[in-house]
Amino acid sequence: MTARADLPGAPGGVTTDDAVSRAELLWEAAAAGDEYAAVDVVVAALHDGMDMESLLMDVVAPVQARVGREWAANRITVAQEHTITAVNERVLAALAHHPAARIFAPAQPTPHGSTPAPPTLEGSAPAQSTPHGSAPAQPRGRVTVACIDGEWHAFPARILAEVLRLRGWRVDYLGAQVPTPHLIAHLHRTGPDVVALSSSIATRLPAAHAAITACQATGTPVLAGGAAFGPEGRYARLLGADAWAPDARSAADGLDAGLPPRPAPGRQAVDDLPHLDDQEYTLVARSARQLVRQVMDGLRERIPAMASYTPQQLRHTAEDVAHIVDFLGTALYLDDQELFGGFLAWTGEILAARGVPARALLPALDLLAERLTDFPRTTGMLAYGHETLRAATGGGA
Repeated sequence: MTARADLPGAPGGVTTDDAVSRAELLWEAAAAGDEYAAVDVVVAALHDGMDMESLLMDVVAPVQARVGREWAANRITVAQEHTITAVNERVLAALAHHPAARIFAPAQPTPHGSTPAPPTLEGSAPAQSTPHGSAPAQPRGRVTVACIDGEWHAFPARILAEVLRLRGWRVDYLGAQVPTPHLIAHLHRTGPDVVALSSSIATRLPAAHAAITACQATGTPVLAGGAAFGPEGRYARLLGADAWAPDARSAADGLDAGLPPRPAPGRQAVDDLPHLDDQEYTLVARSARQLVRQVMDGLRERIPAMASYTPQQLRHTAEDVAHIVDFLGTALYLDDQELFGGFLAWTGEILAARGVPARALLPALDLLAERLTDFPRTTGMLAYGHETLRAATGGGA
């Protein structure tokens, strides 16, 4: 692909260098905390002929994805991460209210109380032209978009909601951290054709599994998406989702091609994961706080230097241990040691970027293994994690 090639999946005419240059301008404005300049960047792109979907997918979304990479590499602070995200959210809100996003106008009551067909926009034909063809005169169907309970990263779900609206779907966007009972109540009340569930953090996958099965029990098919569901959506399939998409554009393409079939009734979460019968996940998850306290106590005994740690250093250490325990539990739930090893390798890179050697995580793994000797799957996961970290650090202890 050359610098001038069309972006894959984007309508013709949207070039790589154009999207990259505009994304860089948006990044600079967002990093400066200047929401007005950021909105000016995207509005200028629309005025210069970039279509709304390409702007969302090839400019706005990559800027948000860059936030995580820059934080991981220790090039921005947590406060800067929040600032950029807040500005990007304001950009999304501005784009959602731009005339280019108004595929359907709200129906207006007639003087006699009836509701006419959707009015045209500014005298245009009933269906606006989109890069993927003309939008239908009526919505294609209804989609509920929500984040899994406990999932605060709502930006990918919001992008999906906007792309689906552009494609002509009626979208109920429920936002971040939607408790499953409230989600199910919404499905019963509105009867959507499909529910799209988003999760970015793998530790929310047990909650995602519960949400998937609960949604399917209402007869609503589930489209899963987000980084939590793993490479090629491996965990979406494992947890019984009816469909998976790697991004909003692919999700919209899939729904345009046809809705997933209605799920068969009667499936239980345990049907997907028979290994949960050994209760290891349940026991580790229930004792997570106790395990964190025990590991912290053990680290103080084994690492004398911790006596001089500042309160902030102790808090960060406890947070790292808690994350290890949470990902260990999730790996047990899925019976996937690669998830645990991948998390440890990623955490090691984060620590290394901050001047802390990845091998600093090894004592915590050793202490957990000593306390969980009666759990064979768990000790196997910990051993795999230990070897993953040793390999990542060149075999050093």
